Amino acid sequence: MSGLETRQLRYFVAVAEERHFGRAAQRLGMAQPPLSRAVRDLERQLGVQLLVRTTRQVTPTAAGETLLEDARAALEAVAAAEHRARRAGAPRPVLRLAFKADHDAGLLPRLLEAYDRLPVELLMGGRGAQAPLLREGRADVALIPTPFDDRGIDSEPLLTGPRRVALAAGDPLAAKPVLRLADLAGRRLPDGGPAEGGGTGSPRHYRSTMDLAQIFNLVEVGQLVCFLPEWVADRHARPGLAYRPVEDLAPVTLVVAWPAQSRSPEVAAFVRTARQVASSTGSPTSTAPGSTTEP
Repeated sequence: MSGLETRQLRYFVAVAEERHFGRAAQRLGMAQPPLSRAVRDLERQLGVQLLVRTTRQVTPTAAGETLLEDARAALEAVAAAEHRARRAGAPRPVLRLAFKADHDAGLLPRLLEAYDRLPVELLMGGRGAQAPLLREGRADVALIPTPFDDRGIDSEPLLTGPRRVALAAGDPLAAKPVLRLADLAGRRLPDGGPAEGGGTGSPRHYRSTMDLAQIFNLVEVGQLVCFLPEWVADRHARPGLAYRPVEDLAPVTLVVAWPAQSRSPEVAAFVRTARQVASSTGSPTSTAPGSTTEP
């Protein structure tokens, strides 16, 4: 990829992910004509067609899919180098921990109390936001429920427990004490996937701009259903919601994760602390990890 600029890669990735020049231009904060010209210039520079264009959408070719994978990795590496260099020169080092609110299985307060190597800065984000923060160098460690996009990331399991489905309280299925995935046929999840699939789509598509309150509102009016770890459901009793076990729904595992290339002793200490705290929970639905691949 010699001679390519990060600007070109950023433009191409936006178009390839959005499948539409107009949406990509809006995402990049620029006009559509110069974006179209930039992508055509990139195709001429490489000597290959990257996109198949129609009046409704664009679709990456085989060459485009290859470039998309490599361009994502390259942009993440550049962003990581920038953020890590700035942080290495900071006068006051901190450990940055990414997590999603209420998805820490109750471990976070004890983790922060037990870890004493560095001050911990909390980076709270929506579903799917934690892994990109690790790859981009914005976070050092993360607490992430599975599944997630683990490219370039190492992790250790902390706790495993069941998930429940959240339904509108007036949904006929709420009258049943236990459900199966087949019972949820025709209902949709917040990411648009079919509920009967158990939420097993590509982890790369799990990033959501909706927070839990917004999702609950849509569930209450019957627009969606959602799967939540039992430890999250227990924190969010609402009159308009009904939580039910789904006997063939895969459980969820909470992991502590870090960039695969990390050699930080502070990160390694946090991973050890997380394992110790998780193993001492005494939760009947949890399992402690048996081995480690810590940095």
